[in-house]
Amino acid sequence: MNSPEVLRRDLTNLTVPQIGRLEETGKAEEPYRLLDPVDVVVEPVAEWFAELQACSKPPATIRSYGMDLLRWHRFLWTLEIPWNKASRTDARDFARWLQLADKPVRLHWRYQKYGLPPGGLPKQSRPDRGTPNPLTGKAGPGEKYAPTTRAHSETAVRLFYDFHCEEGAGPLLNPFPLDRSRRSRKAQGAARPNAHHNPMEVFHNERTGRYRPTVPKRIPKRIPDDLFNALFAALNHNRDRALLAFWVSTGVRAEELLGAKTKDAHPGQQVIGVTRKGTREYQEVPASTDAFVWLRLAQEEAWRGGVPRGRNQTLWWTLRRPWRPLTYDAARAMFNRANDLLGSNWTLHDLRHTAAYRMARDPELSLTDVQWVLNHAHLSTTEIYLAASQDEIVEQLLAHHARQAEGKLPTPRPPAPGYNAASLDVLFGRS
Repeated sequence: MNSPEVLRRDLTNLTVPQIGRLEETGKAEEPYRLLDPVDVVVEPVAEWFAELQACSKPPATIRSYGMDLLRWHRFLWTLEIPWNKASRTDARDFARWLQLADKPVRLHWRYQKYGLPPGGLPKQSRPDRGTPNPLTGKAGPGEKYAPTTRAHSETAVRLFYDFHCEEGAGPLLNPFPLDRSRRSRKAQGAARPNAHHNPMEVFHNERTGRYRPTVPKRIPKRIPDDLFNALFAALNHNRDRALLAFWVSTGVRAEELLGAKTKDAHPGQQVIGVTRKGTREYQEVPASTDAFVWLRLAQEEAWRGGVPRGRNQTLWWTLRRPWRPLTYDAARAMFNRANDLLGSNWTLHDLRHTAAYRMARDPELSLTDVQWVLNHAHLSTTEIYLAASQDEIVEQLLAHHARQAEGKLPTPRPPAPGYNAASLDVLFGRS
């Protein structure tokens, strides 16, 4: 039974310090581990990470779940609550705190290494956080935690406690319960999700957490052709041009392309091999001719500069010594520098959306082919690119308003023989 003091916990003035950390080990058997404020490994989290690895989850998934668990453990450490003593009141307050708290400001690595300058942090040149970009219409990261972040945190922590509840090492009840409607269906005999599913309807996610927020469905953003050309022109190096040309013509994810090796590029067949993020399968996808032209130019420049050569060497290198394989963070920084020149806020993943829109809207290309290229598990995921983008919808509606203002709206067709025109005017309110 929770005490009245716990129920009246002041979350508005609650400060959760950035204690503990998620450490990348570089070891294949333990890619990440969670450390407490005194740099001791949190063993319950390490056990769950081992379970995730046994279930063939990639290191990126373990890192994503680890960041959510770090946020939850910081909340518990601040309130001095053991992880296996957390109640549903604590889980509820954590969900409320995520809605109220401001996201911590991530410092640049130079500030982390050398400390802050005497005048404090420099003023940000970017627009206010959370406001839409005037060029792209995309809202940047806001001051608060986004609904997607809160939903992901709820799922990760609930699965963490599900594992330990099954093992008998955690609390008797999961602090993060399922939705009440799901529990009521279980009490009525529908213990299996989608137990009474109609085969003529789509499957619904019935394992929804009680404290999971509603995540709005957003239309994927594509980069219009004129803005993409301007973004491409803002690049200064052939390597960067080759990267953008591959991303926008293949539709592969950013990290999938960055993992390619020299032997994976086949200009003669005009395909490039990548390892897929989810299934970890190797797949050769077609790319544009321009992409291979820019790649060849970039390779010649890199080899003249002393970049290692070999079939098993990485395909993408840094531009300065010491030569290192190009990482995702470095590629994103390159892309952001081009964004800053234009005043835009496109992301690397928007290049994948752009490629998907271009392929899906081509009448000569079947949707199943696009699904194969994008490596989507379900065709319904690919179908979202058939709909018009927000920019196209706005353009069509503005054209409609212009036609209406000029009186150029199409006149209705005359009724078919046998219908009384006066009666139809009354029926449709034209009288």
